[in-house]
Amino acid sequence: MTEQLSKKSGTLVNDLTASVVVFIVALPLCLGIALASEAPLFSGVLSGIIGGIVVGFLSRSHTSVSGPAAGLTAIVAAQIAVLGSFEAFLLAVMIAGAMQVAAGLARAGSIAMFVPNSVIKGLLTAIGIILILKQFPHVLGHDDDVEGEMSFTQPDQENTFTELLSVFQGQWHLGAASIGILSVAILVAWSRIKFLKNSPVPAPLIVVLVGLGLGQLFRGWGAGWLIGSTHLVQVPVAESLSEFSSFLTHPDFSAWSNPQIYIAAVTIAIVASLETVLNLEATDRLDPQQRQSPPSRELIAQGVGNMTTGLIGGIPMTSVIVRSSVNINSGGKTKLSAIIHGCLLLASVSLAPQVLNQIPLSCLAAILLVTGFKLASPELFRQMYKEGKYQFTPFLITVLAIVFTDLLVGILIGLGVSLSFILYSNVKRPLRRVVENHVGGEVLRIELSNQVSFLNRASLVQALDGIPQGGSVLIDARNSSYIDPDVLGLLHDFKNTSAPARGISVSLLGFRNRYFLEDEIQYIDYSTHELQERLTADQVLEMLIAGNERFRSGNTLTRHTIRQINATATAQHPLAVVVSCMDSRAPVEMIFDVGVGDVFVVRVAGNVISPEVLASIEYGCVIARAPLVLVMGHTNCGAVTATVDAICGLSFNDAGCSHLKYIVDEVSPSIDGLSHFNAEQASEEDKIAFVNQVSERNVQHSVDAILQRSPAISEQVRNGQAAVVGAMYDVNTGQLHCQDVNETAKA
Repeated sequence: MTEQLSKKSGTLVNDLTASVVVFIVALPLCLGIALASEAPLFSGVLSGIIGGIVVGFLSRSHTSVSGPAAGLTAIVAAQIAVLGSFEAFLLAVMIAGAMQVAAGLARAGSIAMFVPNSVIKGLLTAIGIILILKQFPHVLGHDDDVEGEMSFTQPDQENTFTELLSVFQGQWHLGAASIGILSVAILVAWSRIKFLKNSPVPAPLIVVLVGLGLGQLFRGWGAGWLIGSTHLVQVPVAESLSEFSSFLTHPDFSAWSNPQIYIAAVTIAIVASLETVLNLEATDRLDPQQRQSPPSRELIAQGVGNMTTGLIGGIPMTSVIVRSSVNINSGGKTKLSAIIHGCLLLASVSLAPQVLNQIPLSCLAAILLVTGFKLASPELFRQMYKEGKYQFTPFLITVLAIVFTDLLVGILIGLGVSLSFILYSNVKRPLRRVVENHVGGEVLRIELSNQVSFLNRASLVQALDGIPQGGSVLIDARNSSYIDPDVLGLLHDFKNTSAPARGISVSLLGFRNRYFLEDEIQYIDYSTHELQERLTADQVLEMLIAGNERFRSGNTLTRHTIRQINATATAQHPLAVVVSCMDSRAPVEMIFDVGVGDVFVVRVAGNVISPEVLASIEYGCVIARAPLVLVMGHTNCGAVTATVDAICGLSFNDAGCSHLKYIVDEVSPSIDGLSHFNAEQASEEDKIAFVNQVSERNVQHSVDAILQRSPAISEQVRNGQAAVVGAMYDVNTGQLHCQDVNETAKA
């Protein structure tokens, strides 16, 4: 209980300090965005207050902070001009808020899940670069452009780079620049010096206090140092409560019949919702605890916030990445920091606006500048570059598009580029082609992708045209959830017309019932009597080795198991008899990638040959006429290890199993002649190597035992009708090492 209280207390302290920093940064941004939107200054502050208190209370995001959005400035200014009055615009804001609530209830926030990761990371990086470029002039006291203005082209007809150029041409203020540069130095030192970094006092608060103190100090240093009102925060000051209430504006409800109201509302709702879900997703990426915020719930919260702000005279709001990132960097843990920041905005502008108006803009710009460097980390560029061109190119274009246009246009360009890359990738690699070597011959398997659109038609035509005359093809749709009607028409035409004319055998697998393409396997994927009669021992061995390669690479054959079961229910014609150890790490059917009815398997510990085992082998080879007998031992064999322990005098625990001696007796001849092994002095590695050597000799011993003890099999081998081959399977790598068929036959 004490630990929980301590944790909650620590969280509260973090939220309080973070809320102070966010409040300090948010105030000039609220004013600047309102000015850039050509709306009353106080409307931006109202939006920040409602975004903090109302949205903060309703939202389920732990770290997101809402307020007036820079991405909406051009839309707000344009719609105020079209509607003719700010009051009519407020009605559009209220209606837009209601639309957002409806969108949230309809779960429209899930659209954020379809935004590529490269665009989200590009958004964060672009915001960081814009903060660096836009705040650098303010740090040096060049305040011609308003705080919070984020577009490349500025209201004063300048742009981001010409504004920077004017700073280097000498348009900066000595006093403000001194405060700004010192503020940056304090923030950097605070993040790198250990005892300052661990201090409960947030660095931005120190920066603001230093800025206030130096601003007062510079008053007596002459005109070059004096920081005038253009370089300070400018909050509207009310002399009385009635004057303060006059800052509140209410919607003109009589304009409800104006169609332009609804056009404006739809525009605001769409843009604000899109910015909100994208900024929310980006904020969650920054959260150290990686908590996920429900986007649809956020749309409801934003809608209620916009309805409220429209009712009392505020401009539209969204979730804002700049405030949110400052909140996270300042240690904010829960949504309490967003709520408190809104309360601080309300208290400050109503009770102490004169104090706020003494804060230099340069120290606030320093906070945003340092935040920008954290967002636009060079490490992020390196990380995205390593992920390849399909991630890096949309990321880079998103960054450049946002920097050189504005937030909304840049995001749309980034989404368009990402979509084009997805489409290009889909067109380039819409399907996977694999040549499979089944028992009946080669089959081209065409594996369709999850979404097969009309864009894939050309690639599919090319794949089908490449099938040779008389070939076999399997069209595998098991992973496809959607196939375009154009593609379905192509497949129907190919199966019913083109393929029969070219003698191509077409097999189908995994198509949904509504496509009217039933599962049908035309090629031979199990052993038949004709196949058994046609194949020689060396050909069968090559097939088993090829199967082992597929097993090791993970490219096993596509099998229709039910069809194989039905086809082999009345008769079997296996191609090989495999005598393997019963070890669980050596599953024969998997190791050789064979299907139902392809091989006989005799499993016995140590792959030893007893009369019962030999009878099974004779049945498979002589009576069932399998042309190959493969004796497969394996590394780290438990039966061989037990024999080595017993013969070499090491501890051997038979647990009272009186029949184990028969396996030991059968394996023990393979140890004869290996006197160099010293069981007592051998290391674990040496013992394993010795056991594997004995296992190889035991395989050869079993091969010899089959040929010596079974005249029937020996006769088959002499007549060239069968072969007995030894092999070792490596349980560490999955690889099989086989003897040569001809060498065994001669032996």
